[in-house]
Amino acid sequence: MNIDTCRVRPLKAKLIQPFRTALGQHDTLDNLLFKITLRNGISGYGEAAVATHITGETLEQTKKNLQQCCADLRGQTAADYLRISAMLHEQLPDNKAALAAVEMALFDALTRSLQIPLWRLYGARPVKIRTDITIVIDSLENTRKKAIEFYRQGFRAFKIKIGRDMDLDIARVIAVKKIVRKSKIYLDVNQGYSADQTISFLKQLGKHGIIPDLLEQPVAKDDTEGLKRVTRLAKTRICADESVRNVQDAVWAIKEKACHVINIKVMKCGLVQAKEIALLARANDIGIMIGGMMESPLAMTCSAQIAAGLGFIDYVDLDTPFFLKDVHKHPFLSKDGVYDFTKAKNGIGIVPDGGLL
Repeated sequence: MNIDTCRVRPLKAKLIQPFRTALGQHDTLDNLLFKITLRNGISGYGEAAVATHITGETLEQTKKNLQQCCADLRGQTAADYLRISAMLHEQLPDNKAALAAVEMALFDALTRSLQIPLWRLYGARPVKIRTDITIVIDSLENTRKKAIEFYRQGFRAFKIKIGRDMDLDIARVIAVKKIVRKSKIYLDVNQGYSADQTISFLKQLGKHGIIPDLLEQPVAKDDTEGLKRVTRLAKTRICADESVRNVQDAVWAIKEKACHVINIKVMKCGLVQAKEIALLARANDIGIMIGGMMESPLAMTCSAQIAAGLGFIDYVDLDTPFFLKDVHKHPFLSKDGVYDFTKAKNGIGIVPDGGLL
């Protein structure tokens, strides 16, 4: 299973609408595909989802780093993924999207060679998981339209992006709640508020009888005291996303009781640390969300297989395939957001140059 060749190329797709958050927006999916081919002829695929407005990573630098990884990996064995992962964390501390792409391709090639699905590396059997659906920052009218559309499609958990305009945010949350009735409501501030603003916002929602099921990343990622304060005072569960980027951050969040839930994303920490963070969180009674950036079905399915294998994920936010144009039928994802890997065979199960994109 030694690595013979590697290749980096663009991975692009059009979106059905701009994916707008408090920090910025994606108008297209503009990522990088990393392909590893082993000497046994089996290939593995990985994806680097670059979100410059969130992480500071750039496509140009990520491409250079992946090209360097190609040179460094040639001749090494995919079975040595733990050592390779440790090496990548040292070499790419500020470019975890590149790290994720390499680990994803390694795991894909490894599990294809072993003729097992990816989820088998994470658990004994795959549980079915259901993703929420995102309502991006938009006008009140468009927010209502998308809520109606997704509710009719069968979704029953709605993640509403907020954080730019508090008055409009409140109106949008109220409007969605009226439409989706008993569905779960998650709010994602994407670092858009201060601690005081978050507490005020939740109090105003409370006056309308709305207590969100979850509120994600209310403050700036480095505002540790603000995150702890909101977690202590809020009546809803607080989820740390950008504030927890690796195992070390997870240990801090658990020790300091900085949040109720941790959002694990392979683009922040890779596939190896994703499992470690999940196990740490579960051992300390911290809830777990698994999410992603603006990713194609390749990376989304990778994360979904991890969640299905682990079997104890509390919140699933793996919905970006529903925001892509011209995507063919997904082999494991239903139109109402259910991932089912009971018939998955080898690897991640998505071949980007095999017809899905």
